[in-house]
Amino acid sequence: MEKPLESQQIEFSNRKFLATPLSGMIAWLLVGISGLLFPDRITVWVLFIATGSIVYLALFISKFTGENFLDKTKPKNVFDKLFLYTVAQSILIYAIAIPFFVLDHTSLPLSVGILTGTMWLPFSWIIKHWVGLFHATLRTILILCLWYAFPDHRFVVIPFSIVSIYVVTMIILRNRKI
Repeated sequence: MEKPLESQQIEFSNRKFLATPLSGMIAWLLVGISGLLFPDRITVWVLFIATGSIVYLALFISKFTGENFLDKTKPKNVFDKLFLYTVAQSILIYAIAIPFFVLDHTSLPLSVGILTGTMWLPFSWIIKHWVGLFHATLRTILILCLWYAFPDHRFVVIPFSIVSIYVVTMIILRNRKI
């Protein structure tokens, strides 16, 4: 018999939520470092590969954070499935980012940075905490401002701003009252 939704929501909300933000932080850190060290033609590939690997890296990291996403013995939770749909949403968003990238390669940190950050909105609703709203809103505003303010350094300032937001987000998640 399946548990009531409220019970599943409480179970889901009581988790640590470290593996996925850590994974995103690492991916964007690699993009920012690449932006510092390499030309844009290399950094765009780093961005595509790193951000496309966030889910897989999170699966690996989850073994060390105690979240273990691949644990088959954990009871099914409907909110896990909803969260996976938000991940799929982020992947589908590349259909918007790629055409803009073809027109202007420097649009990539803007489009991928903002669009993949939208998954934090339903996450906030699921856990009934403002952290996801904070993350998605600040991320969108900051990326947009930095994209206009630093046109020659978009592959550096935008990834490092996303890394900074992840750090703050993980602090908030760690200190939230459950």
